Amino acid sequence: MKKHSFYWLWSSQTMSNAADILYVTALTVLVLQGTESVVSTILVPFFRIFSQIISGFLAPLMLRKFRLPRLMLLSQGGQLLFFAALAWYLQSAEGLPSLFVVFTLVFLMSFLDGWTTPVRNALVPRLVEKDWLMRANGLISVSDQTVQFAGWGISGVLVAFAGAPRVMGIAFVLYAAAFVFTALIRQPSRRERLEGRTSAAADGIESDQSADARTTGTRREALLEGWKLIGRSRKLRALTLIDSIDMLGGSVWVGAFTLLFVQEALGQGEEWWGFINASYFAGAVLGGILVVALVKKFQRRLFDSMLAGIFGYAAITLVYAQTASPSIALLLVLIMGPFAELSMISRRTLIQQSASEEELPKVLSAQATVLNLIFCASLLGMAKLAEMIGIVNLYVYAGGMSLLAFVIGIAVRRHFAVRNHTEDSVQ
Repeated sequence: MKKHSFYWLWSSQTMSNAADILYVTALTVLVLQGTESVVSTILVPFFRIFSQIISGFLAPLMLRKFRLPRLMLLSQGGQLLFFAALAWYLQSAEGLPSLFVVFTLVFLMSFLDGWTTPVRNALVPRLVEKDWLMRANGLISVSDQTVQFAGWGISGVLVAFAGAPRVMGIAFVLYAAAFVFTALIRQPSRRERLEGRTSAAADGIESDQSADARTTGTRREALLEGWKLIGRSRKLRALTLIDSIDMLGGSVWVGAFTLLFVQEALGQGEEWWGFINASYFAGAVLGGILVVALVKKFQRRLFDSMLAGIFGYAAITLVYAQTASPSIALLLVLIMGPFAELSMISRRTLIQQSASEEELPKVLSAQATVLNLIFCASLLGMAKLAEMIGIVNLYVYAGGMSLLAFVIGIAVRRHFAVRNHTEDSVQ
């Protein structure tokens, strides 16, 4: 039953992610056609990220009221309704949509979507056995990257040949499928989830009674609880710091920066920008598959696997920054994928193992808020930095940030070695 619910969760998120890409592509085209303003199209991703930051901050209030499957169902159902309203409005507006109405609906959809990723990542440990956790994270990552890899290219072709309104219709069907799959998720009972967790006290994880006791506090306490949990845990502090520093350089792979690098460092046109993007996502998909295939080896030394991924990603980024050969750049981006996925999947699994089930949704919500804020700030800062130091040095900076995250990982490694020793003694 647990595995069945995981597969429903996996299917739901795959459908929802595919619908997101189709809807954003179609909406961007419709807004551009209706306003003839590039600035207006930029507001679509801006409102999406901004609303998800607010949503992540307020998520603890919802987590107090709803179980995780119910909260995800509410999120998917709300997105389906708001998307239906958006599609109907764009069709009835006849090419003259009000940007206020459009961006309000985009904001509301994205606000609900902001709960999805932390809730999903908190649900996974409840739906699979402990020895299957890293494999489950790998499977989700493979589907995420596959949808990203294929979605943007396919969505552009569909909009070009079928038209934006029909693509919005396809997105509606995918959102509806995601809602149905979400409704089929069944969370195991507390007794089933607590089986095999006798090492919780030894790992410094609070009991369910103490975690539940805090849910009776004020709203302010609920909003701050995830941050306090991170502050009290050396492991969560370390993982959040590593993730944050890595994110400071990670935004260098956003489309505008890769295009500028292709033009200035590689001396190629926009077609090579597409090749680099395709190679990046292909490498990520390949990396996820390799992690799933070799999961038994990686999960034995989970923290070391994360460090290896970070170091490999950083080293390849630094080499990529210095290359002037388009073919070598393409190969480097491809082999970068497995290292990036190993780092990400290992880090996600470590976070899931470093908090109790009741604490994990609050921790993940706080982390999502931090990382979204850092990503937005990084985008603005990197744009300014690119003007000051040049695009090549920008990639050197990005690689340097990942190396710094690696050094911090080495410094805090002893905290995670204690956990591995405890688990080994229990087993």
